[in-house]
Amino acid sequence: MLNKLKAILPPAGWRLPVAILAGVLFGLAVYIFYISNAVSYLSDDPKTCINCHVMNHEYASWFHSSHRENASCNDCHVPHDNVFNTYFFKAKDGLRHATVFTMRQEPQVIRIKEEGAEVVQNNCIRCHNDVITDHRMLSSTKTFDDFRVDGRPCWTCHREVPHGRMNSLSAAPNALIPETRKPIPDWIKNLVK
Repeated sequence: MLNKLKAILPPAGWRLPVAILAGVLFGLAVYIFYISNAVSYLSDDPKTCINCHVMNHEYASWFHSSHRENASCNDCHVPHDNVFNTYFFKAKDGLRHATVFTMRQEPQVIRIKEEGAEVVQNNCIRCHNDVITDHRMLSSTKTFDDFRVDGRPCWTCHREVPHGRMNSLSAAPNALIPETRKPIPDWIKNLVK
């Protein structure tokens, strides 16, 4: 065991600089983890989605929809077939969102990606399966059956569920958004001023 430890340790003259560099990198990683509020992304709390201000209007429109009572953001936007796929999708999508936001490349008009649209469609079916398979409803609405069988996404007809007509970041400038915890210390805020 001691030989294995010696094999990975740097030469004696490099131990202090390597220890300092490792400490700086570890501290930077902990700081980034803290400042990004990373732990909150493990939850299903919809307020997590407004850690980035570009999602404020999506949050506000969801908050005033009927879905608020029964579905969080993750209920619609994350796959639920198994726990590994759920967290893999959250990590992959979250990393893309974090990269876009960090690089200041957030679009004015937020559009769902193809993979996300497939997840949302599957979740619509998962939650509303009793409605779309109700034979009493299908027998009286031939048009509905045509849409269901034709493979069109649910939002072809239900365009405003649950986000309304959100066209841009300025679509609802006076929407009331809850104040989220800002992890930036006051001394850093004062440096930026």
